[in-house]
Amino acid sequence: MTHSPTAAPGAGQIAVPPLIEAFSGRRPSAIPVWFMRQAGRSLPEYRAARAGVGMLEACLRPDLAAELTLQPVRRHGVDAAIFFSDIVVPLRLAGVDVDIVAGVGPVLAEPVRSAADVDRLTARPPGDHAAIAEAVRLVVAELGTTPLIGFAGAPFTLAAYLVEGRPSRDHLAARTLMHADPQRWAQLLTWAADLSGAFLRAQVQAGARAVQLFDSWAGALSLADYTRHAAPFSARAVAPAAALGVPVVHFGTGTGELLAAMRDAAADVVGVDYRLPLDVANERLGGRTPVQGNVDPALLAAPWPVLEAHVREVIDRGRSAPAHVVNLGHGVPPTTDPGVLTRVVELVHAQ
Repeated sequence: MTHSPTAAPGAGQIAVPPLIEAFSGRRPSAIPVWFMRQAGRSLPEYRAARAGVGMLEACLRPDLAAELTLQPVRRHGVDAAIFFSDIVVPLRLAGVDVDIVAGVGPVLAEPVRSAADVDRLTARPPGDHAAIAEAVRLVVAELGTTPLIGFAGAPFTLAAYLVEGRPSRDHLAARTLMHADPQRWAQLLTWAADLSGAFLRAQVQAGARAVQLFDSWAGALSLADYTRHAAPFSARAVAPAAALGVPVVHFGTGTGELLAAMRDAAADVVGVDYRLPLDVANERLGGRTPVQGNVDPALLAAPWPVLEAHVREVIDRGRSAPAHVVNLGHGVPPTTDPGVLTRVVELVHAQ
């Protein structure tokens, strides 16, 4: 999947934001940076805004979702906003009984285990995205030139939650269904892909300038299983957004062996988690793909000299790639000092 790089600005042209320039495969004058889960529990203003409001309710209230999306941009000066949502929001919009339980994560009232369960679930059409579109419009109206990144979960990760019923360490039930009944597995993931695709399309049509597909649990798969049983559905999920001309970022955890397959299936930019140095990731990607990452979230709580040296090393290793967007190798831990994130942004922009 490729997009033609936007032409460099000339007379009468508006400058391309650094993030979009990097996503297009060029190196802007300053390295762009944003953080996964940058709108989250590490911010006191986030905790105040979300007081007494459940996670999914917050995602579906346009004014609140917009405010939570904007908070880290105001505070940290990052180069992008990431739409405040959750990967199970499309499931809730489709009428699936799912909730996010504190300390646990997404929990399904009725896990999908049988062919009849799959048939019943996949009869549901995607839900109404009006609240999502309104939230995006509110965000874009305030962001100015800072781009908004749309967000969705990859079909494999959605299916893992649907089959397991809750977070799992090994996704055994999901992987069993994948091999025991490939036809029903394909039916389930096609449906999940169409939900994520509609979710992404709604965000882009409302003003998002890039999208990121999160495959949180793809690292549980072998390369062969990923290529056969997950990648085609990730491609289907991002196709509606890609058709609208925006760059696509694909990120998963524990996916060091899958990077090229993830890129080939569904991405212009590959997010790399903290387990693999960026220069090694660039080699695995053939030296032709922009990369995103991969500061270790654990080091955000380390003494500043330790974190500073690590961030500088990430930047140095990222120079091997055609373009590099600094991010974390996973999400911001809720105990992170927000001042540290602001300091990291300043350090990256000074390079």
